[in-house]
Amino acid sequence: MPMGTLFLIQLILGYVAWLLCFGTYGLPRLESMDRAHAHRAIAILHSFRFFGLVFLVPGVVGPDLPAGFAPAAAYGDVATGLLAMLALLTIRIRPLFWAFVVAFNLVGAGDLLLDYWHAVRSGLPEHAGALGAAYAIPVLYVPLLMITHGYALYDLARHRIGASPGLAGDATAS
Repeated sequence: MPMGTLFLIQLILGYVAWLLCFGTYGLPRLESMDRAHAHRAIAILHSFRFFGLVFLVPGVVGPDLPAGFAPAAAYGDVATGLLAMLALLTIRIRPLFWAFVVAFNLVGAGDLLLDYWHAVRSGLPEHAGALGAAYAIPVLYVPLLMITHGYALYDLARHRIGASPGLAGDATAS
């Protein structure tokens, strides 16, 4: 079976497995929590995105990794992780916390979408072996990141549309 096909099958199965897990355990737990605490839990997960710098480490990834993919993926992850950490540090200053929550989710989801675009354009699925030890990131870690970004953005939009005062009103109530 071609490498590109194997990679795409594993990527799809990563989404299926995480969606099943998130639907069974994550979503009920997040929905039962105070909104700020739910978004803080998501920020904790995304604060580990500094791990994306591994795409720049020779020996972890192979020299045949398509050019241009690694720097964009690594620095987008770091930016998202830093914004998530800033959200965590500002939990007591709710307007600032909500601003960082929105920022890290928009930057993070955008980063992952751009990474997918770069991967397809550069032929990464056919050369996925060049990811080396970092192969697990797009197959196991990225689906969970994208699912939690999707939930967070949905929740932010739902409460923004559903409540006239918006996030500022929720910020004082939380």
